[in-house]
Amino acid sequence: MEIQLQELIDQIKKDGVDVAESEAEKILSDAKAEAEKIVSDAKAEANKILQDAKKENERMVKSGEDAIRQAGRNVLISFRESVARELKAILEEEVKGVYSADSLSNLIIKFIEGWGNNPDADDVSVILNGEDLKSLESTLLSSLKEKLGNGVTLKTNDNFDGGFRIAVNNGQAFYDYSAEAVVDMLSNYLSPKVTEILKEAD
Repeated sequence: MEIQLQELIDQIKKDGVDVAESEAEKILSDAKAEAEKIVSDAKAEANKILQDAKKENERMVKSGEDAIRQAGRNVLISFRESVARELKAILEEEVKGVYSADSLSNLIIKFIEGWGNNPDADDVSVILNGEDLKSLESTLLSSLKEKLGNGVTLKTNDNFDGGFRIAVNNGQAFYDYSAEAVVDMLSNYLSPKVTEILKEAD
């Protein structure tokens, strides 16, 4: 009986050890699976963080490049506008010099001489600003009457600084040789050429 009891105890021990070992293997297997899942999730999260960081870095680089390009364009536009302003200021000075009292009188006379053969030349008005008209009226009017007879009148208009305007047929045709008009015309002609030169310098 003692042997049977011992066998029973041994059997119980063996069964307990087997159950414990089986339970331990299951716990180890579950722990291993959980650890692998945790590692896999951590790797996936790390990859996501890296991808997000890479995208953010690319976005910031692109944003920085765009900002630099825009700043460069702004500087270039500002420079071109500055050159255009300087060009206009130079043209204004040069045209003002050309439209001095002596040369203005000669320009008007030359222009009117061109109208001598024109059938509309009997109704020509030369329009000057008040200051120029005052200084040129006596000499200019006599010279113009010599060229065209009595069909020329001198008028005043203080809406422009220098130069002259010609009105024909009681204002039906109008020719603007004011300093502003000449500067605008020269500016419009020269600005594309200056822009082209600046583009070549890029």
